[in-house]
Amino acid sequence: MLRLWRRIKFVFNIRKSVPFLVRFFQSKEVSAKKKWLSVLFLLGYLLFPWDVIPDFLVVLGLVDDLAVFTYIMQWMVKMAPDSLKEEYRLYDE
Repeated sequence: MLRLWRRIKFVFNIRKSVPFLVRFFQSKEVSAKKKWLSVLFLLGYLLFPWDVIPDFLVVLGLVDDLAVFTYIMQWMVKMAPDSLKEEYRLYDE
């Protein structure tokens, strides 16, 4: 549970998550398949026109979008090599 909470905090900390994404895509330890899947999921999320909760319901619509984005980021963190997880302290201490 602590690891999940640490990863969720990481997603919301833009100062760390953006450099993590850059390093994730530059890393030779991450297979091309994982990189392409990540790009496809992120693009699919951005281009998919329908939401479970419409965005005109401002707060609920944003929560829906945030949940999907957080899920995709969590998935990318799980796929990251151990060296990258250690660098960004994504392990339990």
